[in-house]
Amino acid sequence: MIAVSQARVALFGATGAVGVEMLKILEERDFPVGELRLLASHGGRTAVWRGQEHPVEAVGADSFRDIDLALFAVDGDVSRAWAPEAVRSGAVVIDNSSAFRMDSDVPLVVPEVNPHDVSWHSGVIANPNCSTIQMVVALAPLHA
Repeated sequence: MIAVSQARVALFGATGAVGVEMLKILEERDFPVGELRLLASHGGRTAVWRGQEHPVEAVGADSFRDIDLALFAVDGDVSRAWAPEAVRSGAVVIDNSSAFRMDSDVPLVVPEVNPHDVSWHSGVIANPNCSTIQMVVALAPLHA
């Protein structure tokens, strides 16, 4: 289990629209990050988080070394290419793309509906697309 106060987090896709929003939410919710590594297909940029500029590194073979939690905000092909590498490095991947949504070995999790499903992951956890999440949150009480 990851000690949340010491979580080493990588955000892959940090320069894209979804990655920028994820970074904002991590800060707004005061997510307890011990170390933050920002990644993108191409490095050389910076992003501001908690009032400090952080370099955005180009993703590579060692990008997920010593990372506990890897948030993926990239397209499906990129996720399929890099998620196994992140898992081999010891990270748990939370993937925002469509790459693993239909994989029966990957839990598809909406925290407000089925948070317990994270317990059976094998390194990758998927989430549905944004419109599906809203619908499932509304329908879950009716289903129950």
